[in-house]
Amino acid sequence: MGTPILAPSMLAADHTRLAEDIKGVEQAGCSWLHVDIMDGHFVPNLTFGPQTVADLRPKTKLFLDVHLMLDNPQDFVEPFIKAGADQVTVHVEPDYDVSACLSKIKELGAKCGVVFNPGTPVDAVEPYLDAVDIILAMTVQPGFGGQSFQASVLKKTAQLAAWRQEKGLDFRIEVDGGVNAENAPDCRKAGVDTFVAGTAFFKAADRDAFRLNIESLA
Repeated sequence: MGTPILAPSMLAADHTRLAEDIKGVEQAGCSWLHVDIMDGHFVPNLTFGPQTVADLRPKTKLFLDVHLMLDNPQDFVEPFIKAGADQVTVHVEPDYDVSACLSKIKELGAKCGVVFNPGTPVDAVEPYLDAVDIILAMTVQPGFGGQSFQASVLKKTAQLAAWRQEKGLDFRIEVDGGVNAENAPDCRKAGVDTFVAGTAFFKAADRDAFRLNIESLA
């Protein structure tokens, strides 16, 4: 299990002042930024495009963890990597060649990962365990921020952690959706080492203390 990392979600930032809010992420001592890309088809919402990432890239040294919630992620991995994404994660639910997409991400020089929704069996990501740098388990139904954390998903992250140990792999296990200081310890016990937090981070009275609380979990 890797060292805990907090990845604040840009979705919960003030979209009229993204550059300033991202500076706030850096000032809180974070090293990652989670960037949710939504297409209005795979999920019922729209967010950012490659140009947003390209405009932000020169303004921050944060590791950009780009999560593609798209029906056709294979068509967009190259634009987002060229824009400055350090890591691209793609969902297993749409109908496309996931393995080819992961290979393309790596060929383009970025880290890669797969994502699955709360209702998707964890077995759906098992074929990709040895091909990824990270697996993201959604702990809410993706599309909107501020939803309640679905603790039942932690059985799936525990299974991922067991596979990781059994197979001698080193992929990270990430959770996204409703993550806060109260449920983070349970996530950690279930094998999670990467914590996406949006509302909880940006509304925290002390963001640095929030980060330390997450990243000090044993």
